[in-house]
Amino acid sequence: MSKRFKIGQIRNIGIMAHIDAGKTTTTERILFYTGKVHRIGEVDEGLATMDWMEQEKERGITITSAAISCTWKKHQINIIDTPGHVDFTIEVERSLRVLDGAVAVLCAVGGVEPQTETVWRQADQYHVPRIVYVNKMDRIGADFYSTVQMIRDRLSARPVPVQLPIGFSDTFSGLVDLVKMVALRFDETSQGAQFEEIEIPKEMQEQVNQYRSEMLEALSDFSDELLEKYLASEPIEETLIHHALRKGTLENQIVPVLCGSSLKNKGVQPLLDAITHYLPSPTEVPAIEGKNPYTQKIEKRHASDEEPFCALCFKVISDSYVGRLNYLRIYSGSVSVGETALNPDTNKKERISRLMLMSSNKRQDIQKAFAGDIVAAVGLRSTRTGETLCDPKHVIELEHMTFPVPVIGVAIEPKSKADQDRLLDALNSLADEDPSFNFKVDEETGQMIISGMGELHLEIIIDRLKREFKVQINSGQPQVAYRETVTEKVKNEIKFIRQAAGKNQYAHIVVEMEPLEPGQTFVFENKVSEDVLPQEFIRAAETGMREALSGGVIAGYPVIDLKMTLVDGSFDEQDSSDLAFKIAGSMSLQETMRKAKPLLMEPMMALEVLTPEDYFGSILGDLSGRRARIDSHIKRNDVQVIKATVPLAEMFGYATALRNMSQGRAVFTLQFAHYEKVTPEVEKKLKEKMGLAA
Repeated sequence: MSKRFKIGQIRNIGIMAHIDAGKTTTTERILFYTGKVHRIGEVDEGLATMDWMEQEKERGITITSAAISCTWKKHQINIIDTPGHVDFTIEVERSLRVLDGAVAVLCAVGGVEPQTETVWRQADQYHVPRIVYVNKMDRIGADFYSTVQMIRDRLSARPVPVQLPIGFSDTFSGLVDLVKMVALRFDETSQGAQFEEIEIPKEMQEQVNQYRSEMLEALSDFSDELLEKYLASEPIEETLIHHALRKGTLENQIVPVLCGSSLKNKGVQPLLDAITHYLPSPTEVPAIEGKNPYTQKIEKRHASDEEPFCALCFKVISDSYVGRLNYLRIYSGSVSVGETALNPDTNKKERISRLMLMSSNKRQDIQKAFAGDIVAAVGLRSTRTGETLCDPKHVIELEHMTFPVPVIGVAIEPKSKADQDRLLDALNSLADEDPSFNFKVDEETGQMIISGMGELHLEIIIDRLKREFKVQINSGQPQVAYRETVTEKVKNEIKFIRQAAGKNQYAHIVVEMEPLEPGQTFVFENKVSEDVLPQEFIRAAETGMREALSGGVIAGYPVIDLKMTLVDGSFDEQDSSDLAFKIAGSMSLQETMRKAKPLLMEPMMALEVLTPEDYFGSILGDLSGRRARIDSHIKRNDVQVIKATVPLAEMFGYATALRNMSQGRAVFTLQFAHYEKVTPEVEKKLKEKMGLAA
């Protein structure tokens, strides 16, 4: 298939927001107005195109980030609809990594909510330009102006409204375009597909003039010509305003703010216009950087078909029809069906047997993909999420994605021998898809433990095992994923001398162990020259250390936040081997850790509760009983907002408890914050539970 759009006409965007702000509903309207679907699917009815998993339809939430391509006014828009629930933050993270721009959907009633702040920070990290769409203007309590102020206060951003709502709640009837200085009225009979430009209501004229003036003042920072005309009170052309809005947005200096009601079919077409006007094409974002793994030199790839091929795999899914699907963002060059690409992470070549444009779970085969495209590839056997594919003659390895540590586990067991055989394959497929999910067999109990980001995350995993993979299992109660670390720097010498099967084994290493700042997991440093130890023995010792991280010395929990430095060692020409040094590396971590004052860590969660005033006291009292530290509580409109840090171990079943305390009127979000030392009382209980000496 020949390329349909020039690269400058492509927009790779994400739609991100707090749960229930209306992301998927907005995406459904976009698909309808761009002609991708011929009827509107509603989330509440379980008919949304983008929510194609059974669990998504039932729960009315988005779990996986679905990808879809559509066209609008000679532009190709590739949309990734991301989840809003905190348990699926990994989906947002990896989507933002490969997007050029984003639409943040805010609820006009709730405004900037906790998960909005999380995804906004993630977008800041990747320097993704954004526009804001204030949705649900038809809802009781909708307040566009309060939401704009919250963008300033809570997101530390500079919002520039380019539209104003006409009315709110039941009286919301359209919007005023501050660029064109017209009002837009949407036709109900055509489901909003038809709309007309009308005069601005007289009663709004003063307010509109004020906001128009504020918009032009903000934009004068990005255009000298606009500034001159503004100061001289001369007419300012639309194209000049669009140009300044685009410049400010691409520089991440301003955030254009639009409004509407996706459910009532008002405001979506102007949002599409804003996507094409203000968000960047692949050529307008900085060139992607990576390193050549052979020379270690930093290299750049520009968004051009003429450059060598380079792509990032940002998602892997199992498809019942075609098998394994790898989602690729192509940064440079082009690739055709049948061609071979190199994965520098594994140093393996991969043959691409099929390429497809995705429409949620539907697909369209293509023969060739180009720079700027987001496509799905079939035939990649060993490429995982976060890994690079490139031209074998021009090798580049892009920066790896970092994935959060699972904080909660559940023991599962298959119901029959047939289920046992299928279980491992199913778990491998799910771990392939989702890097924030993992599984292992508990060596002491023999149980299979699956770990994830929250109770809902694991609920969905278990549900998928039963439905998609037809594996019948029993599951236990959720368990907290504790961790172990060290508090002191120590030096230790390890000698491994054994005789096995008539052959001597010898390895000798000297190591230093020290604690790291939280969040660094594990760092290995080598200070030994190849004259002292051959490179293969150093690598084997490091492998042994990394494998030993899976079980600490206090209660067998995984080890985090420590550094191992290899400072000396020796080997024997006859008796030393990779295996001997691997065992010595494993021993060094365990034995040195015992001397470095190890301690037990528990996951701490950031909690935010929104509650009516009436239930404030009882909720605070309940939290103090859960070992929570109250960080702040403020009154916002007619609700109290409580922010706290609380151990995950105390939060199981909190949704039910909060519902009972507040007659269902309080809501909360909970997400992983950091690991913290457990109290002596908690450590004692844990050791008693595990049958260990206190």
